[in-house]
Amino acid sequence: MKDFGFAIEKPRALDLDKADRNLYVRLLKREPSFARCFQCGMCSATCSARNFTDYNIRRIHTLMRQGQTQELDAMLQKCMLCGKCTLVCPRGVNLRHLIIQMRKLLNNE
Repeated sequence: MKDFGFAIEKPRALDLDKADRNLYVRLLKREPSFARCFQCGMCSATCSARNFTDYNIRRIHTLMRQGQTQELDAMLQKCMLCGKCTLVCPRGVNLRHLIIQMRKLLNNE
């Protein structure tokens, strides 16, 4: 077999039917406003942490909804909890409280 300098990778597709959404359901009980988020990006646009790191609130929402917690904890620690995102949210999602609750759930508190 010839080596062409590349290899076929495993597909990165997620089967969301098999995803563990238990953490997401528990988070909704603690912060029901999270269900109103439609990921418009206003929070990411005003985020101070994003100016200095690869922090992305929209990515955090997606990871949480898909049940992917591997990289979620490291990303949550980059949040400075300044609350700018909460002020600009058009849907009234309490993002500051949401981030705090996500941290607690990931640390089994």
